[in-house]
Amino acid sequence: MTADTQNPRSPRPAYETAAGHGTGAPRVLDRRDGPHGEVVLRRHGELLQIIANGCFLMDTSDGRSERLLVRAALEELDAGGGRPSPAVLIGGLGVGFSLAEAAAEPRWGRITVVEREEAVIDWHREGPLGEISSGALADPRVRIAPGDLLAHLTGGGPGGGETYDALCLDVDNGPDWTVTEDNGSLYTPAGLAACARRLTPGGVLAVWSAQPSRAFGEALRNAGFARVRTEEVPVARGVPDVVHLATRPA
Repeated sequence: MTADTQNPRSPRPAYETAAGHGTGAPRVLDRRDGPHGEVVLRRHGELLQIIANGCFLMDTSDGRSERLLVRAALEELDAGGGRPSPAVLIGGLGVGFSLAEAAAEPRWGRITVVEREEAVIDWHREGPLGEISSGALADPRVRIAPGDLLAHLTGGGPGGGETYDALCLDVDNGPDWTVTEDNGSLYTPAGLAACARRLTPGGVLAVWSAQPSRAFGEALRNAGFARVRTEEVPVARGVPDVVHLATRPA
């Protein structure tokens, strides 16, 4: 499902610029009704948070695993022999850590970011999240593609015929827990087959997850991927964040 451009957009907010301190209640900076429900941008102290349909998705407190998503994909390409100016697709703009990581690496060639929430794109282009991504958005290698990721992968959006050397996907909370039900289709056999078709031979699929998933690793193998492995990033509380890595056979 692509973004519904016919939905009326909220008036442009006067974004709050003061970072604020302390541990008081979060302050809503913007609230939008999108094609998949409500998305909210909040500030809590010095942190920015994205809330979807009342459920916390992410904040700017720690971008280690989101940056690892991109860095590990490039390392995996190198392990397979490397290639000049590899093209990468980042699925989900989020708070911008993955995009910032890609743009900071001169070895990447074409950098495409697919994001279905126009509000999130606005928050980067003209709102508070620009403090993370503003330099990346000005990079001539970067293209933001509004729309649904699975539709893009199956050829239903602009650039539908493009292939990539790496797919770095950070959609919802990963394969085992999705806030939006239709996001789960990305992690099905059909969704993984679509990923494989859009990868060049020897290309790398990297998938962010809020928790380890042996079942997803097995699903990757069943979908024909090779060199399936995970990298973990410890978090202060709870289970580690995980990056699943897999390679399309050459």
